[in-house]
Formats: sequence, C-alpha cells, structure tokens
Amino acid sequence: MDTLISICIGLGLAAACGFRVFLPLALTSWCAKAGLVNPSDSFAWVASWPAIIAFSTACLAEVAGYYIPWFDHILDTIATPAAIVAGSLVAVSQFGNLDPMLGWTSGIIGGGGLAGAIQASTVFTRATSTATTGGLANPIVSTAENTAAATVATASIITPLAVGLLLILVAIVITRRMIARARNRATARRNSTSPVSLPTLAARPCSAA
Repeated sequence: MDTLISICIGLGLAAACGFRVFLPLALTSWCAKAGLVNPSDSFAWVASWPAIIAFSTACLAEVAGYYIPWFDHILDTIATPAAIVAGSLVAVSQFGNLDPMLGWTSGIIGGGGLAGAIQASTVFTRATSTATTGGLANPIVSTAENTAAATVATASIITPLAVGLLLILVAIVITRRMIARARNRATARRNSTSPVSLPTLAARPCSAA
C-alpha cells in the first residue's frame, strides 16, 4: 500500500508540474520539511532550506510572470521542456520503494510524459485565448492554471489515492478519444481513396430509318 500511495503522490505532483513547473516542487520541499512526504534518499536534499528558498522564489517568479502580456508565451517556450524534467524528477523522488532502474524509467515515462501532455494542452489553450481575445483573457487562463496546479499538488499529498484514480479515469477518457479520432481519420482516408463508381447508361436500341 505504501508503494501505491507513493506512486500516486509522484504522478499527481508530476501532473501539477504540467500546469506550473515550480509550484509543485516548492510544495514538495515544504511538505518534505514538515514530514508530510518522504522523498527517496537520493532526493533528501529537497527538504533543505536552500532548496526550499530556491523553489519558492522560482515559484513566485513563475506565477507572476504569467500575468505579464506576451511574456507568458516566452515562459511557455521555456516551461514545456522544464515541465517534462520537473515532472520526471518529482515522480522519481517519490518512487523510493521501487527498484532504481524501474523508478527512473517509470518517472521519466509516466511523470515526464504526464507533465508534458498537460503542459502542451495549456500552451494550446493560451494560444487560442490570444488568437480569439487578443490576450485579454490570458490572465484568466493563468489564474485557472495556478489554481489547478495548487489544487492537484495539494490533493496529491492529502488524498493521493483519489488523485491516482482520477488520473486513471482521465487517461482512459483521453485514450478512448484518441482511438476514436484515429478510427475516424482512417475511415475518412479510406473513403477518400475508394474508387468512384460511375452510373452506367443503358444502350438505347436504334430505330429503323
């Protein structure tokens, strides 16, 4: 059960990294300092004061930066690869009960992939907001992302099993939609390449002159 809880915490924090890179890291550091989470031995440094100060400062700067017009798009360019790295690290930090090779592989694929997918969706949402509202709605998008990051990260520590179940349900829904979309594309491709049958005209008998 402890292993399952650790996996749920790690994946939940990784998902939160998709919304904001440093907010889950800062929360993890504070919770590790308070003894609410137990990172693996190789990540014990996240509970140190230098790590807490660094992650907290970066968190405040990141949150504030997304409210600056056009600068939020620059942050998206940086945050996309950073979210993958942060999601991988925060997941691996909670996989201490697993074999090291399995923990790193699961953290990179599961945590990094989850954070990257969510970050990509936020980039698309902000780009759509900029195109449709000229950036006027971007602060609303940023507030929603901040709230989502804080909520998911906090819930991952308080109720990790519930967050793990939610992530599984979301993964199932996304997978089913991707399969349905792939089938629709395949059907459309077959219909576009199928030969078009022309109607045949019955021969009319020639009348005698």
